[in-house]
Amino acid sequence: MSNPDFEQQLKKQIDQLSQSTAPNRDLWPGIEMAISREQSTKPRPYWAIAAGVAMLCGVGWMTLQMDPTVSANKNLVVVLSAQHQQQMQALMVSYQDQPALTDNWQQQLQQLDEAALAIKKALQQEPQNVALLKMLQQVHQQQIDLIEKVHSPKWQQI
Repeated sequence: MSNPDFEQQLKKQIDQLSQSTAPNRDLWPGIEMAISREQSTKPRPYWAIAAGVAMLCGVGWMTLQMDPTVSANKNLVVVLSAQHQQQMQALMVSYQDQPALTDNWQQQLQQLDEAALAIKKALQQEPQNVALLKMLQQVHQQQIDLIEKVHSPKWQQI
């Protein structure tokens, strides 16, 4: 530090900053007017509630009528699993000449396989459960990511 009085000058400037400044006029009337104007122009949510109830009734009715889609969702699980297997095989072939960066990656892959099987079993009970379908896709993506990370060269890793 080139200035020997730096700390004293810094303290003096900090002390000057700590003084509060008051507005030139009272701001509360303007704030109160803005709040009351916002409340008076805000539309009533009755139509939104009615639309929500109508939508829920429509979705409920469609759900009752969706028995044919149960088999479609089962087919979706089969198609997703088949595509995943093809991706996994293609990755394994492309990385077969590269050494793995860790030793326990196959155990991790097996654990993810077990998780996928558990999700598929749950999907047999609830074939229309979108959350389970998303979970299955996430587990499949985790498997692919694991294989890619384990076999990617160190110079590509951050």
